[in-house]
Amino acid sequence: MSKKDDTIRVSSESKLQLPLANLVGIIIIVSGAVMGWSNLTSRISSLETADTLFQADLLKKAEQEPKNLEMLMLIEHLAGEVESIEKEIEASRYNKVNIDHLKEQVDNINKQIEKLRNGNH
Repeated sequence: MSKKDDTIRVSSESKLQLPLANLVGIIIIVSGAVMGWSNLTSRISSLETADTLFQADLLKKAEQEPKNLEMLMLIEHLAGEVESIEKEIEASRYNKVNIDHLKEQVDNINKQIEKLRNGNH
């Protein structure tokens, strides 16, 4: 064979013979590739949309953060107030004990004064 026989010449007059089974196989493969590509781009598009919505939700949460920080500061302040009130309650308990003790002493002193008055008259 010479080099001239190895070359393929294609023109508008060229003819191609292809078995029907091969033609159907090629059509099925091409249509499968097109459908796969379509499904792939659809899935990528839906994931991008979900990502965009997720980022928008994060931005909304970030915008609400100062309110949350303010609430946290108020809670911390109220916790400090509760602690100081608890200390005052503890102090007042001791004051009540002291007041009761002093009342007993005053009653004893009053009894002694009454005894002394009654004894002198």
